[in-house]
Amino acid sequence: MPERRNRPPTVKHAKRLRGEMTEAEKKLWYRIRLNQVGGCHFRRQVSIGDYAVDFACLSKKLVIEVDGGQHDWRKDEDEARTRYLEARGYRVIRFWNNEVFENVEGVLHVIARAVGIPV
Repeated sequence: MPERRNRPPTVKHAKRLRGEMTEAEKKLWYRIRLNQVGGCHFRRQVSIGDYAVDFACLSKKLVIEVDGGQHDWRKDEDEARTRYLEARGYRVIRFWNNEVFENVEGVLHVIARAVGIPV
């Protein structure tokens, strides 16, 4: 039986996170929402199995994570999460908060390449 993409506890968690986005997540969301990256539709705080990911383009199976300082001490958890998502066919790209704040155009360039947009 195929794994469900949306599990009720994860969906509830994702919904809560939509209202608690970090400033870096808000800045990136403003730039990728409304099909602004090559016409790709991104969703925010998406439930995928056991996890709620920051952003996802489901048609391209791309997950974007924006990490703050707390991820320094959560490396093992983040690696397990990435392996889980990759095992389900997703490509995961990560950016640090400071990358989004200091070089959002560069971040968008990486995202565009990841969805197959020549830049």
